[in-house]
Amino acid sequence: MANTKNTSQDSQEPQESQESRSEDDNRTAAHRPRPMEVLREARAQFAELTGLTAESVTSFEQTEDGWSLEVEVLELARVPDTMSLMASYLVELDPEGQLTGYRRLRRYERGRADAHRSGGR
Repeated sequence: MANTKNTSQDSQEPQESQESRSEDDNRTAAHRPRPMEVLREARAQFAELTGLTAESVTSFEQTEDGWSLEVEVLELARVPDTMSLMASYLVELDPEGQLTGYRRLRRYERGRADAHRSGGR
């Protein structure tokens, strides 16, 4: 009878561990930030670190390492406004939405359009 009891316990353990994993997966999914939460938090963290306010987010995507977005900021206000200096920054975040790094990609006058590149980019 002791042998039957051990077999019964052994068959329950894998089921319990599967249930635990399922609960862990549900908790992880419940804590995974939504895209809009990631955007808001990224803008706030970027502003706090740099002192620059994002005027717009021009790209936003989920990556293997978390999230990546490109933000446009006003770096230097001038008169007329079309002469103001703008900058584009790449901002990277971990899967939970915490900023892990940023770098300036380019700097330009507000009124300037990008030069035409082949491939529509």
